[in-house]
Amino acid sequence: MSYIQGINGKIDIKSLTLDELTILIKEAGEPAFRAKQLYEWMHVKLARDYDEMTNIPKSLKEKCREMFDFVSLKSELVQESKLDDTKKFLFALSDGNMIESVFMKYKFGVSVCISSQVGCRMGCKFCASTIDGVVRNLLPSEMLDQIYAISRITGEKVGRVVVMGSGEPLDNYDNLLRFIDLLTNEDGLNMSQRNLTVSTCGIVPNILRLADKNLAINLALSLHASNNDKRKELMPIANKYEIHEVLDACRTYFDKTGRQLTFEYSLVAGVNDTDEDARELTDLLSGFNCVVNLIPVNPIKERDFKPTDRAGALGFKNKLEKSRINVTIRREMGRDIDGACGQLRRRHLEEN
Repeated sequence: MSYIQGINGKIDIKSLTLDELTILIKEAGEPAFRAKQLYEWMHVKLARDYDEMTNIPKSLKEKCREMFDFVSLKSELVQESKLDDTKKFLFALSDGNMIESVFMKYKFGVSVCISSQVGCRMGCKFCASTIDGVVRNLLPSEMLDQIYAISRITGEKVGRVVVMGSGEPLDNYDNLLRFIDLLTNEDGLNMSQRNLTVSTCGIVPNILRLADKNLAINLALSLHASNNDKRKELMPIANKYEIHEVLDACRTYFDKTGRQLTFEYSLVAGVNDTDEDARELTDLLSGFNCVVNLIPVNPIKERDFKPTDRAGALGFKNKLEKSRINVTIRREMGRDIDGACGQLRRRHLEEN
């Protein structure tokens, strides 16, 4: 059996399913119930290391240290918004790389936005994550531990997760699926799949692969343009997958899962927020069971993009709603901190 390798070359224990862990613990000469104890300490009690596992024998802890890598993210920096309860975390990985995660508090509970890669190779023009390219994929355990670490630090129960931070989740497809399985497993945090959203810029083959899995997770497409030419200017992925091809894949996802689609649309002043853009977007999304999430673009110093103002965003929203398209304007959270994906990590790297 092939197991996921950690950064240090050993088997990554926090990326193992309970069945896989049970096999390895039994092979190590230990009773099977010890695997369930270890799994519970990692995924329910959120232990940071073996020393916190009070009912695990010292001899087994030593065996585990020899056999496994144990992912436990280090909180390097926390930015807290003075405007709301948003917190942005910079986590250090065991190889020295940095990733970002965001804690957001809503009336319905706590939501966490996590990263799926160190950096990103998609090249979207309005995103700080992609400026230096991708360094590597995150392990399932590294995606999970962003949630676990935030829950430990804040003392808050995380009710919803959005995989929409740095990186393209469907560019890390296999590790993403393992992460979803572990997060929603009844022996772990047991989060409902319906409370998990995965964002993508539009990798068509992997949207279709995900549709075939028939999961109950929500799919959010980063659309950001009303036609293919404009999308190419903002998102290089459009040079590989034409806009109608991407939307056809999204329609297949809905047909197979029944899950309403979200189309993310970053409003850039004078670029994609005109009356013509609204008309084209209306035609493009006609017949979709979807919601359009309008996002006034988060300015980053490396680009000269400016967000559409409040009045312009409301006007754009009204034009879509007249055609019976469900529209929301994303609440701007953490605007007084490094809000855009990749901003905090990039600033930290420049300063250090």
